[in-house]
Amino acid sequence: MKQVTILGAGVMGSAMTLPLADRGFDIRLIGTHLDGAIVESVKKNHFHPRLNVTLPESVRAFAHDEYQTEYGDLIVLGVASAGVPWAIEKLASVLTKPIPVLMITKGMSTTLEALPHVVALGLKEKLGFSVPVAAVAGPCIAGELAVRRPTGTVIVSHDFDLALQLCENLQTGYYQPRASMDVVGAEICAAFKNFFAIAVGFAHGAQEKLPPTENKAFNNNAAAILFDQALREMMVLVRAFGGSTESVWGMPGAGDLYVTCQAGRNSRLGNHLGRGLTFAEVKSGPMQHDTIEGAELGIAVADFILASDKLDRSKLPLTLALLKTLTQNAPFVPLWSAMHA
Repeated sequence: MKQVTILGAGVMGSAMTLPLADRGFDIRLIGTHLDGAIVESVKKNHFHPRLNVTLPESVRAFAHDEYQTEYGDLIVLGVASAGVPWAIEKLASVLTKPIPVLMITKGMSTTLEALPHVVALGLKEKLGFSVPVAAVAGPCIAGELAVRRPTGTVIVSHDFDLALQLCENLQTGYYQPRASMDVVGAEICAAFKNFFAIAVGFAHGAQEKLPPTENKAFNNNAAAILFDQALREMMVLVRAFGGSTESVWGMPGAGDLYVTCQAGRNSRLGNHLGRGLTFAEVKSGPMQHDTIEGAELGIAVADFILASDKLDRSKLPLTLALLKTLTQNAPFVPLWSAMHA
């Protein structure tokens, strides 16, 4: 494995150039139609304006319509989840043989189908042959990886040998992936940690509306209850769709949820909800220009979760409260007693 093509020049796709370059790979970074300014900057002096770092010399950048030749030995898919249909079309127009695809794109279909399954099926339908698809899960902040801060992830594939090979090819002193076959569990965690981070963020926003106390107490106990419940409900979802709960208490679940709750758009939405705003007020006001992945996921899968005969909704009080807030513009009201039933 010598040449790697990364499809998507955003922060995460570009941050992945660091461990790949440090392992000696020749890297082609192909931008989408949204990445024009990034591509031009990397072409000029290897500087990535969104990561605010200089990418390795082994990285060559291309616009999406500039590079039409074979994609080498590995494809890293780093587009946003909304760009997956475009990526399938792009890859199908180029691939003439099975080349492994490693997805760093996270998300679920509206019926909770893991995106690696969606990509694999889409490519097979268009190409007539199967393409091996793996995915990265777990806590990985692009800005930290881009400056070689210690990062642990999980690479999942139904082909365990492929997952092991990818781990070996990517491992460095600071980037430590481990292999797993739990595609369903890891992908549910990867998507729903954004959704549940909204709830944890609520606790910190609600603190601002609580009466002041003599000791100036925080609201971390409430945040911990919501964090614990988020993991419990991830387990319900993962078990229902055939995944392993090991992913929930490991890096894809607990690890990624912890990182996501520290900052970011999903936590900020929760903070605004905690201070008394409705979802519509947040989207028309302080976050009107923000893409909030957890909210988009909740809205997309709400009907399926509310109707699925695979799910015991009595065990999903936090999920149901969040869905009501996102789809009915209702205040977010955690049912604290239901979380200890």
